[in-house]
This record gives sequence, C-alpha cells and structure tokens, in this order.
Amino acid sequence: MARMDDSSDRRQAEDRGLRQAREIEGHLAWLDSFTGTALGVLSVASGIYTYLGVSSLLDDTGALSVFAAMAYSIAVSVGIFVFWSYLLRLLPAVRSAASRIGLLASMALGSLAIVAMSSWLNAAALAGAAAVEQHLATTVQNYQTALERANTIAVSAQALGRDVARVRGSFEDLGEQEASGGLSGLAGRGAVFRLLRQKADELSALEAQIASQQPLLDAAFAEGNAILSRMRALTVAPGPVEARSVEFSEEAVRLAGVITTLRQLSVAPLVVRAARDLSASVVLPQLDGGDDAARSGQRATIDSVLTVLGQRAETLTRAAEAVIAMPPPADITYTPISAADAVILYARNFVPSWAGAIAIDLLPAVLVLIVSVAQAAIRAGRDGVAVEDRMTLAELRGALIALREIEAAAPADPPQGAAAPPPLPSDIPARAAE
Repeated sequence: MARMDDSSDRRQAEDRGLRQAREIEGHLAWLDSFTGTALGVLSVASGIYTYLGVSSLLDDTGALSVFAAMAYSIAVSVGIFVFWSYLLRLLPAVRSAASRIGLLASMALGSLAIVAMSSWLNAAALAGAAAVEQHLATTVQNYQTALERANTIAVSAQALGRDVARVRGSFEDLGEQEASGGLSGLAGRGAVFRLLRQKADELSALEAQIASQQPLLDAAFAEGNAILSRMRALTVAPGPVEARSVEFSEEAVRLAGVITTLRQLSVAPLVVRAARDLSASVVLPQLDGGDDAARSGQRATIDSVLTVLGQRAETLTRAAEAVIAMPPPADITYTPISAADAVILYARNFVPSWAGAIAIDLLPAVLVLIVSVAQAAIRAGRDGVAVEDRMTLAELRGALIALREIEAAAPADPPQGAAAPPPLPSDIPARAAE
C-alpha cells in the first residue's frame, strides 16, 4: 500500500513538473516571436549613438568622414545583434557545466569588447557636451585658484613696505637724535648724521618703489577677475560647445599672461637685494670731529650704527625670503579635449549617462540569463518523465497515424519467427490528454 502511495505521489509530481514545463514552453514560444525584433531595435539604437560619438571624434566633416562613421556604427549594430543572438540560442541550450562556463566566459569577454567599441562612444553622445562644459568649469576653477594665489603672494610682498617704512623711520629718528647730539655727543649734521640720512634715503626710495607697484597690482587682479567672468559666461552660454571652446582658449591665454604679470609684480626679490645692499654697500663719511676724542666718539657711534644696520637688514631679508618661500601658483594650461575624452576624464560626474550607455548594449545579457533559467526549469520538469508521458495529444495523434501507416504498408502476416510489435499502453491517450 505504501509503495502504491509513493508511486502515486511521484506520478503527481511528474505531472506537475510536466505541466509547468509545457506552460513555460508556451511563454517562451510567444516571447521568441518578438525577441529578435527587440534585439534589433536595441542594436540599431546603440549604433545611432555610436555614430554620434564617432562623429565627435572626427575633425573632418566631409563625405568620407560621414561614411566612416556610418560604417563603424553599422558594424557595431551588426556585431551586437549577432553576438547576443548566438548567446540567446546557445547558452540556454547547453547542459554541461564546462559548456556553460565557457559560454559565460565568452559572454563576459564579448561584453567587455562591446563596452570598448560602443558604450564609451554612446556615453560621449549622451553627455559629451556636458562633459566638455565640465572641463571648462574645472579649468576656470583652476585658473581662479592660480590667480588668487598669485595675488596673495604679491599682496604679501607689498606688505613688506610697512617693514621698510619702520626701518626707515628708525634711522630717521636716530638721525634726529644725532642732530641734537644724543648719539655721538656732537650736535649738528656731522658724519654720523650723514650716514643715518644716507640709509634713510635708500629705504625711502625702496618704499616709494614698493608703493608704485600697488596700482599695477590692483589693475592686474581686476583684469584677471574680468577674464574669469567671461570664461564662466562661456562655460554656461548656449550654443555649440566647440565654438565656445575656441573663445575660451583665447581668454585662457590672456589670463595666463595676467597671472604671470602678478608673479612678476612681487617686490619680495627686490626687498631681499635692497636689504643685502643696505649693510653691504655703506659709504662711510669723513669724520669731522674737532679733536681725537670727538672723532673717536664718531667712529664708535658709526660702528654701532653699522651693527644696527646689519640687524635691520637681516630682519628685512628674513621677511622677504618668507614671502619668496610661499608656494607659487600652479602652472595652468587649458587643453581643449573632445567630447569622448571629456566623458572618460570626468566619468565620475556622469555615472547615469555611463549607466545608460552600457545598459543599452548589455541589456540582452539579462534576456540570456532569463531564457537560461526558463530552459533549466523546463528540463527540470521533464527529467525523469517517460517519453510517452511527455507527448502532447497532437504528438500522440501524429504517432498513431504514423503507426497505422506503417502497419498498412507492412505484410499482413509477420515473417516466420518474427515477433509481433508490442501493443501500445492503454493509458497513453488519457495521460497525454492530461
């Protein structure tokens, strides 16, 4: 009794699996009626965007370039259609693990080839103009950083004018003290006074030279900002990006010249040289004291002044060298790039466009996997079921008709010793009808 129950359960499971397999086969037959058309549409769409991407790479706009772009896009469309058609037919049909692994490896390799020959060009067609505009905007930002850096260094160098003025004021104050006899003890405009006045005049000239740079610095920075404003306007202006790139390149050359001018306007090297000359080039005046004691006092005072002079010069030198040691602005050079190169360079900013460009080429891979799963389900439903149980009513009728035709064509009496053909199972019509 238990054996009969087990046999009945197994029979019911086989029947359910067989019905499921037939249902899936019916769905696949209906889907297969338009799968080829859908695959062709995807291939043609990819070819169109590939044509647009190739066109953006070709400088020439003549008939030969158009023909070359069309030939490439047609080859891509045909290649995509044939590749996925092969996989749609072959991968679901294979059964061994080695065959499946081999076809899956082939699908992965072919997908990489499709991305290399088509997807990046599709992305260039989808987001090429926006990627070039992104390149322009990034270049503007880099130029702005360089301009501000150059201006910061130049302004810091201009601040050295206050240090020069402070040193000059100290020498002028010492000169006033010497004029009243507060340093050497000899009132008047003697040797010590002339030395102090000499250095104060040198520093005054340096201070005036530094101050004369300020209007030039302000004008250069204002011009640089004006150029940056025009460059930003070109970045977002309507119209073809290629024409805007040409004008953008011209403005970039002008801005590079302004940045160079700002770097040259820095007075820090001038202050370093002047500070070194301040103590190195000293013209000692003739001592004009009335006696040896007075001249000895003047000499001692001049030695003290020279010591102070060296200290002040060292202070100015360190301040100017600190400005010179500031990191200079980066050398920015605008390089025009094509839409395809821009899409690759700024790929992180255009992930949706890249996803769409790749999806239009690799979407059939999902169909291949779906069909493979469906075919595996069909095989699982048919495994273990006898051949006569898998026959449909139409197939059974055809088999019966063929059998009758064979019996009609055969001799009425079988040859001596020949076995009669086995009778058909009596339950085949009922099971086929199920």
